[in-house]
Amino acid sequence: MPPRRNQKPVQKPTNIKHTLKRIFSYMGKYKTLFVFVVAGVIVSAFAGIAGNYLLKPLIDNIENALETGQWDRGKFVSILSVMAGIYVAGALCTFMYQRVMLKISTETLMRIRNDLFTKMESLPIRYFDKHTHGELMSLYTNDTDTLREMLSNSIAQVISSVITITGVFVAMIVYSWQLTIIVVIILIIMVNIIGFIGSHSSKGFIAQQRALGRANGYIEEMIDGQKVVKVFCHEDIANAEFDKLNEELCEAATRANTFANILMPIMGNLSYFHYAVTAIAGGIMMVNGIGGLTVGTVVSYLQFTRSFSQPITQVSQQINSVLTALAGAERIFKVIDDEEPESDEGYVTLVNAEIDEKGNIKESEKRTGRWAWKHPHKADGTVTYTEVRGNVEFDDVVFGYEPNKTVLNGISLYAKAGQKIAFVGSTGAGKTTITNLINRFYDVPDGKIRYDGININKIKKDDLRRSQSVVLQDTHLFTGTVMDNIRYGKLDATDEEVYNAAKLANADDFIRHLENGYDTMLTADGSNLSQGQRQLLAIARAAVADPPVLILDEATSSIDTRTEALIEKGMDGLMEGRTVFVIAHRLSTVRNSHAIMVLEYGKIIERGNHDSLISQRGKYYQLYTGMFELS
Repeated sequence: MPPRRNQKPVQKPTNIKHTLKRIFSYMGKYKTLFVFVVAGVIVSAFAGIAGNYLLKPLIDNIENALETGQWDRGKFVSILSVMAGIYVAGALCTFMYQRVMLKISTETLMRIRNDLFTKMESLPIRYFDKHTHGELMSLYTNDTDTLREMLSNSIAQVISSVITITGVFVAMIVYSWQLTIIVVIILIIMVNIIGFIGSHSSKGFIAQQRALGRANGYIEEMIDGQKVVKVFCHEDIANAEFDKLNEELCEAATRANTFANILMPIMGNLSYFHYAVTAIAGGIMMVNGIGGLTVGTVVSYLQFTRSFSQPITQVSQQINSVLTALAGAERIFKVIDDEEPESDEGYVTLVNAEIDEKGNIKESEKRTGRWAWKHPHKADGTVTYTEVRGNVEFDDVVFGYEPNKTVLNGISLYAKAGQKIAFVGSTGAGKTTITNLINRFYDVPDGKIRYDGININKIKKDDLRRSQSVVLQDTHLFTGTVMDNIRYGKLDATDEEVYNAAKLANADDFIRHLENGYDTMLTADGSNLSQGQRQLLAIARAAVADPPVLILDEATSSIDTRTEALIEKGMDGLMEGRTVFVIAHRLSTVRNSHAIMVLEYGKIIERGNHDSLISQRGKYYQLYTGMFELS
């Protein structure tokens, strides 16, 4: 059995600096567009600053008119026109840079998702055994969605805020360095508050994303197994477990948002306090003639105070989404950067071969129906070929999914081309594990497995697996037509080859009775078919690949005995000249095997053909006669 999934991974503090660096590395492709965004943000920010700056001459012009009775209408209209033009230009720049930022963010996320999916395709089966499907799907949904929100909105907002704060601060110094002292004091208080709250929130948000992943994993499992839940009346148990996971998510979200949600009100109140203090101080200075302040200067400065506090308040509003996005991004980059891909040191490859009457092998560019192992020799640069026959040998193999917990103990066996080898035994005896090792889903720490005399560690995994077909007990069908699903075993198979494979698996008859025959669309893992029909399609998919080695892991467990008998007749033709490994609980299906291996606790306790094992009157005899039942 595969190792148990980790439900609660150990938490580690998020590395914000590294995560941001990785995000910007993906955005590096769009440097030119990003420069355009920054330019647009600068123009938009300075449009607001310039508009505020023009308030002083505008108000001073009005004040002068009130004092002297002389109205400079032309100057007034001119200032208003310039202000209108500045604000329109700022609005257009805002619209343009947001559109460009949207393009950058969506394409960046597309690249991240591509890299994530590509990396997952390179990971070993062990990784998927340790993580629930829902938890992995959460990376593509929740985590990427929070990252999208940050890229499309928060980054531009932060850049705009920094530029606005800088520009406004300079303008405020120019207007009144005395009043700017108040700004500096308030700014120091704001920065310290943001730093304190941010440090307490970051750990909470990554815990929230992990809890969300666990909850999604559980939901996915329960929905997928809803029939089982209802059959055993486990609704209350399922609800209780979900309540527990949901409570963990609620607690994590509460911890994460407790500090983050109080940040904006604190910033807002500080900005109001700042505005009031500045208004009082400015009024006192103007009345007493300190700093040469006029009414226009004070009004304009107060507007700058708003423009200074507003970006800080906006950044505080974004902190929730930023921290959540960074937590999600860290989970994504942990997979992309940290997870070790499936290693493959193999150098022997599978090639199409032409073999003459003398047994001489020549590599061919076209498909010949015959195969050879290509051995490059580094020492002298020569290449030799070995015909693929399907001889498989286990030599004292020891294996365990977890350290210090072996599943196979000293397994030795030999299967020649054209032989049918059956494995029988109780659940957990190690039958499926043997087939997992043949195609190198897992590598063995001790012992050797040889394929046509070649250590399988020397054969490239893709080529090794291409030489085999596997029919699993848990059949998986893809969204597409029946034809597409059978052709999945050999993508360049002709329609005729697909038909022949279906006939061989005894699936042709029921397929032609479907509404659209071979063009019938399958969805939701073939839910519109019976379990037996789905398994017939899986057998046809293996048959169309026409491999030298065939592995049937309970391949006929969901098929009635009559259909099974018909399939076995067809399978005899498929098995001819091939090595076939069969795992079966239904012992009637293995009677014609050349050799039957009886496993118990990871060891082969009996071996031989059906008749010899019956004559031994051992465990196989007990299983076959019903004296002992397989569990």
